[in-house]
Amino acid sequence: MNKLVSIMLVGASLTAQAQSTKEIMYVGTYSLRGSEGIYVYEFDRKAGSMKPIQSVANAKSPSFLALHSSGHYLYSANEAAAKTENGISAYAIDRATGKLSFLNGQPSLGTGSCHVSIDQTGKTAFVSNYGGGNLAVLPIKADGTLAPATDSVQDTGSGPNAKRQEKAHVHSSTLAPDNRFLYVADLGTDKLNIFDIDVKASKVKPASTPYATVKPGSGPRHFTFHPNGKYAYLVEELISSVAVFSRNAKTGALTLLEDNVKTLPANFTSENTSADIHIDPSGKFLYQSNRGHNSLAIFAIGNDGKLTKVGDQSTEGKTPRNFLIDPKGEFVFVANQDSDNITIFKRDQKTGKLTYTGQSVNVPAPVCVIMASR
Repeated sequence: MNKLVSIMLVGASLTAQAQSTKEIMYVGTYSLRGSEGIYVYEFDRKAGSMKPIQSVANAKSPSFLALHSSGHYLYSANEAAAKTENGISAYAIDRATGKLSFLNGQPSLGTGSCHVSIDQTGKTAFVSNYGGGNLAVLPIKADGTLAPATDSVQDTGSGPNAKRQEKAHVHSSTLAPDNRFLYVADLGTDKLNIFDIDVKASKVKPASTPYATVKPGSGPRHFTFHPNGKYAYLVEELISSVAVFSRNAKTGALTLLEDNVKTLPANFTSENTSADIHIDPSGKFLYQSNRGHNSLAIFAIGNDGKLTKVGDQSTEGKTPRNFLIDPKGEFVFVANQDSDNITIFKRDQKTGKLTYTGQSVNVPAPVCVIMASR
């Protein structure tokens, strides 16, 4: 075989591998209106469509999902589980098909387990318990199974919103890009608690600057980092706004740059609560979901990290919860909880604006959608 033929065969093999790459999507749901639990799809990028592959039985509202860094495992926070039940479940992922098989579960030491995150080494899971107002820390074994919790933090306090802030409500835990700090949003106390993490021991301790605060009554919910790691953005659920922070990479401390950046049009006066937040891969645009207005607010991100409103996009559904910007930045998928559908949008990477593709997938009470490549 001559050198040219050899090169051509290698090139053809690499092309075939690239073409055979599967993009698998996992959808977490509430156990409502006939939902079976977790749904698995294959995304056809050329057609912009989702093909159903599997449904996995879980009757405890596996609402929020997280992938292991290896791509071999998936974890669900089971929001309807009792304190003594498996508030978090582990699943193995079939590398060829993307299908899931149950591994095990562990109690999450609280109720209303609404969020799970996995550290970048894949050794520790962090579970946010909205009902219990606490954070649970669980080791992950080499085979992807969960060990019993090795640490927990009980938050205390309240806020001015008597209906929603009567006590602590831990809503999410987000790892810093350097995997050294964990940021825990408490909707009930209007705080972002900051922890140093020991992923080998699966332990946490308050950072040297242990928390950041926002305006009373804001209701911290979800949190995300800019790709450059210098800036971070917080959903203020109860007042439908965004808070913008700069971050000290050495200490993990946050400095508030902008607070109460409004996500709703000025002429919208009906009830609304904000939910999820994401930044596109280029770091140029930020999106936040609004339940009530049923839209995604779109912002341009300046060089200083601050936000400028670009527009609003209807989600073509009711009560948008989490949404996904695909890793290439080409598509956005929105989980519309109360209209039982996931809607698909094409994204203009220059303007940040979205166009509905007309593609909608029926899923009972979808909450969370994530993607992995096979």
